[in-house]
Amino acid sequence: MSENQQEKVKVIDARGSFCPGPLMELIRAVKESAVGDVIEIWSSDTGSQRDIPKWTEKAGHEFLGVIHEEGYDRIKVRKKR
Repeated sequence: MSENQQEKVKVIDARGSFCPGPLMELIRAVKESAVGDVIEIWSSDTGSQRDIPKWTEKAGHEFLGVIHEEGYDRIKVRKKR
């Protein structure tokens, strides 16, 4: 990807949703996205920090990291297949 191209990022606001809600929303978004797209899920459920990276690896996608915000996390995943 060249520096001039913006990567497509889909943001899902799942704050206030509890396990397994944020993960289920991420799975739905991944199914609807193209390979290479980045999905950023906002979750206030602390279990998402553990569950989403595990699922991402198991499903063959790329875990890009967690950004901790006030009261929630921004978790980024890239669809790989």
